[in-house]
Amino acid sequence: MSVSECSTKRIPVRPSTWEELYELRKPGQTFDQVLSDMVVREKRRRLFEDADRKMRDGHFVELE
Repeated sequence: MSVSECSTKRIPVRPSTWEELYELRKPGQTFDQVLSDMVVREKRRRLFEDADRKMRDGHFVELE
């Protein structure tokens, strides 16, 4: 991450949410890294969910 990308934002969360987020951290990992990893996983989950829905709805055609 470059210096120009750094920005301090305040995101209000409940104490219980903060604790759960804190528990997800690996040693030496920043909260930015934890959140970035969560974003990547959510995007991947949505992609698979969308593909699965399209397969169930018959939008994919099997190639020979």
